[in-house]
Amino acid sequence: MKITILTLFPEMFAGPFDHSIIKNAKEKGLIDIDFVNIRDFGIGKHQMVDDTPYGGGVGMVMKVDVLHQAIEHAKKSLSLSARSKSKGIQQKVILMSAAGETFNQKKAIDFSKLDHLIIICGHYEGIDDRIKKYIDAEISIGDFVLTGGEIPAMLITDAVTRLIPGVLPEGATENESFSLGDGEQLLEYPHYTKPQEYDGEFVPEILVSGNHPKIAEWKEEQSKERTGKNRPDLLKKVER
Repeated sequence: MKITILTLFPEMFAGPFDHSIIKNAKEKGLIDIDFVNIRDFGIGKHQMVDDTPYGGGVGMVMKVDVLHQAIEHAKKSLSLSARSKSKGIQQKVILMSAAGETFNQKKAIDFSKLDHLIIICGHYEGIDDRIKKYIDAEISIGDFVLTGGEIPAMLITDAVTRLIPGVLPEGATENESFSLGDGEQLLEYPHYTKPQEYDGEFVPEILVSGNHPKIAEWKEEQSKERTGKNRPDLLKKVER
């Protein structure tokens, strides 16, 4: 899979993708992460990427013509694998936006099945709304506003990469928060490791009993209890 990130600040990504699981996935050839500097497509000798908003207002607005060129460049950058040639390239363009649909585990799973995910990082006051003609979706990571789309792009890249087959051990992503439950979205049950007792707190007896059916029941109960306490909204979604 390839992920291309369109940004005005590619240097912001210098560290996060060079360690741990993403680094290993890159070295194995399971993920290719590329960066396109939007300013390379800027207008004139000053490579202008934004302008004042029509109708007035504070701040500058990123130009649709500049971004359209950057998107088209990114789309053409994917080399055709045998799979892509036979099935067509599965490619999607998303814009990081506070006005977008909230990112979740289902979207991460869907994105991980693509050949090519293109992520646009907005900046300044916003982006000319005509960009919607050239994207597939607007995505938000929550109900708050950031200075730019770079950090959200990092989060999405991490969430998607770990779901690509071969990146993590087989089965590692099956029993996780938002992937548990029959038709439900449950938070993951609590985990424990050695020592069995620490500072007066003990590992639950059931986990050292060796009774695996009972342990499975305990885990399911704990997932439902934790979800009801910390994220009751997830249970309400199921009830609807």
